[in-house]
Amino acid sequence: MTTDQDLPLDSQAIPARFVSKGIDITTKKDQGVMKVVKRKGQDGDRPMIGDKVTVHYTGKLLTGQTFDSSRERKESFSFNVGKGQVLKAWDMGVLSMQRGEVCLLLCKPEYAYGCAGNPDKIPSNSVVIFEMELLNFEGELLTDDRGIMRRIKVKGDSFISPNDGASVQVHLEGRCDGQLFDSRDVSFTVGEGEDSGIPLGVDRAMDKMQKGECCVLHLQPKYGFGAEGRPEFKIGPDKELEYEVTLKDFQRAKESWEMDLNEKLDLAPGVKHKGNQYFKDGHFYQAIVQYHRIISWLEMECGSGIEQHKRIKECLVMAHLNLAMCFLKLKEFSQVIDNCNKVIEIDETNEKALYRRGEARLLRNEFSLAMADFQRVLQVSPQNRAARSQISICQSKIKEHDELDKRTYANMFQKFAERDAKVIILYVLIHLTKGLNSNPP
Repeated sequence: MTTDQDLPLDSQAIPARFVSKGIDITTKKDQGVMKVVKRKGQDGDRPMIGDKVTVHYTGKLLTGQTFDSSRERKESFSFNVGKGQVLKAWDMGVLSMQRGEVCLLLCKPEYAYGCAGNPDKIPSNSVVIFEMELLNFEGELLTDDRGIMRRIKVKGDSFISPNDGASVQVHLEGRCDGQLFDSRDVSFTVGEGEDSGIPLGVDRAMDKMQKGECCVLHLQPKYGFGAEGRPEFKIGPDKELEYEVTLKDFQRAKESWEMDLNEKLDLAPGVKHKGNQYFKDGHFYQAIVQYHRIISWLEMECGSGIEQHKRIKECLVMAHLNLAMCFLKLKEFSQVIDNCNKVIEIDETNEKALYRRGEARLLRNEFSLAMADFQRVLQVSPQNRAARSQISICQSKIKEHDELDKRTYANMFQKFAERDAKVIILYVLIHLTKGLNSNPP
């Protein structure tokens, strides 16, 4: 790559200097974005499409006038590269850079601000120059818990992605600690990848991919093979995985709005059965996907008669109760409470919802609320021995908590009393000393 430490930003000869010293980084090779490296970056990786990149930049007109600068604001700027979130020139330029690199980009209007320009700052059809520094980059995070990170090697050729229930054809290569353990072409149903030995993280990434896309997925153990590992692949417990996945083709499943109510109600038992199978096998996240499908189909439906309304209610109650049980197993207690509340909105005397909410509250140390739930269970079902036992546990926990509070406050008051006593003694000594010093010899 050509470098130039001293390429001026205010010279009338700038375009010619860029042509002679720079490199055309456009796919069309129309000299729409010319790049000159001012400082080489670290050897190694470059950003991939979708990566979150962090940059410093300064934008100038050919006159040398600065129209925008992150450095002047003393605040770096982050975006997902290659996603059309910024100027075309930026996407092209940053994808060509290495971490720590500083470069200049000469950008024609069609790759920058176009004929519109930017009012009060950039005239129409302006050629502009950006000085860019690539501070850092990392893969695109597909989950809030950073469990799935994607880096796109080849961009897909559409904006349509598979949905839950879609049939997909993929080529995948799985690696653990750099060792290839899985390489195959496989077809599976999104949401049911476990049936084909597909890790949860690969399954969950499908709805972010486009046909023809090739990406690398970095999976935390939760989204890989978990605490159990996968003996047939010689993968031990709690291992991070890397999968390279190419989405060759897919057929989307019907969306909720494409199905009538009867079709949804007819499909729900099969989806429930699949979720129950996953639950029994300990695949709770996969079960959650299935129960969520039922809710997404029916939560906005009312039905046209008593019978339909009853079936909708039964399906929603079942799905929320099963979700609550899954989240209880996963120790995600807020989700347990949320799903139980949804059931109680439908059926305020639902014994299972009251009991599971009580369990979640007890595990969150909300003893009084938990006891209230278990007491309501007994009102609905006086013979429920489990609820009676849980009330005893809550009472014991409340007593322990009260005794701990008493000890804590007793110690605290004792310390206050000791401190106050020391202050009083010191006060008396000071005044005695003053009294002695004031007496004549």
